[in-house]
Amino acid sequence: MKTLVTGGMGFIGRYVVEELLANNHTPIIFDHHRRLAKEYPNDVEIFQGDIMDDVAVTEAMAHCDSWIHLAAVLGTQETIKNPRPAAKSNLIGGLNILEAAAQYNLPGTYIAVGNHWMNNTYSITKTMIERFIDMYNRNRGTKINIVRVVNAYGPRQLAAEPYGCGKVRKITPAFACRALLGHTIEVYGDGKQVSDMVWVGDVAKALVKSTEKACEGVVFPVAVEIGPSENKTVGEIAQLIKEIANSDSEITNLPMRPGENAGDKVTANNETLKYVDMTPDQLVSLEEGMRRTVEYFDEYLKTTNHILKICTTEALTNLTQSNRKPLRSSREGKLEV
Repeated sequence: MKTLVTGGMGFIGRYVVEELLANNHTPIIFDHHRRLAKEYPNDVEIFQGDIMDDVAVTEAMAHCDSWIHLAAVLGTQETIKNPRPAAKSNLIGGLNILEAAAQYNLPGTYIAVGNHWMNNTYSITKTMIERFIDMYNRNRGTKINIVRVVNAYGPRQLAAEPYGCGKVRKITPAFACRALLGHTIEVYGDGKQVSDMVWVGDVAKALVKSTEKACEGVVFPVAVEIGPSENKTVGEIAQLIKEIANSDSEITNLPMRPGENAGDKVTANNETLKYVDMTPDQLVSLEEGMRRTVEYFDEYLKTTNHILKICTTEALTNLTQSNRKPLRSSREGKLEV
C-alpha cells in the first residue's frame, strides 16, 4: 500500500508514517514544510505543498494508491477569533483531497474530531467534510472511511508558549510542562468537563487499519470513534499528571475558553473500534500513556534550547537536577514512544 499522508510531519502524522512503515507499507508525506525531513528514512518520499493548492494535491495523489488526510488548521478559541484560515484550509483543502480521490479512484481515510458538535471553526469545518464524504461515497463512488479522534496525546506533541513553539495550547503538554517546572497548572472551567484521552500510537493504528479496509473495498457504515472505556475529567487528568511528575504544583481554575462549555463531554463510542479490528482493552491505558509522555517532557525540558525559551529564573532553578524531584514512576533504559 502506497499511502499519501497529508500533514505527515505533524504530531499524529509522524506516528502514522511510522505505523505504515512498521506494516510494510510505503508512506508518501505531503506537508507545507520540510523541517523534520531529517527524522525520516532517506527513502521516504516528501511532497512539499499546500492542501489548498488543488494542482499540488492532484499531482501528489497521482503517485499513490491510498491516502490518509490529517492536515488542518487547529484550535478552539483561536479559530473563533479568526475563522478564515481554518475555514479555507479545512474546507477547500478537504475538498481538494476528495476531488483527487474521486478522480483517481483512490480509497482513503479522513481524520475527524471527537468534539464534532462543538461550535468552533475547527470542529464545524472538520464535521462539514464528514458530510461531503457521505456525498462522495454515495454519489461519486469513492471508498472513504472516517476515524473520529478524541484528544490524542503522547511524546513529541508540541507545547505552546512559553514552553515551546506550538501555536495551539494542548492539554497534555501544558499540564506536563507546568507540573515538571513547579508552575501552577491552569485548568479551564471547574475541571469537571469530560475529555477522553487516547494514546497517539493507537490513533495511528486505527488510521492505518481503516485505510487497509478501504483498499479492500470496505466502507464503514459509521465513523470509527477511538477512545477509552473509562471517562476522565480534565481535573482528574491534571491530578494524574501532577502525581506522575511528583510535582508540588498547585491546580487553579480559569474561565472557560470560547467555544467550550462547562459540563462538556468529549467521549468516544468505542464499540465502533470493531470496524478496524481493535477493542478498547487493546488501547494503551491512560496512566501508562501519561507516564511515557511525562517522561518525554521531562527530557524535553532539560535541553538547552528549551531552557532558553522558558527563560525565567524560577524555571531555570526548577530545571536543575538538584532541585527537581524524580518522577513518580521513572524507569531505567530507553524511553519507548
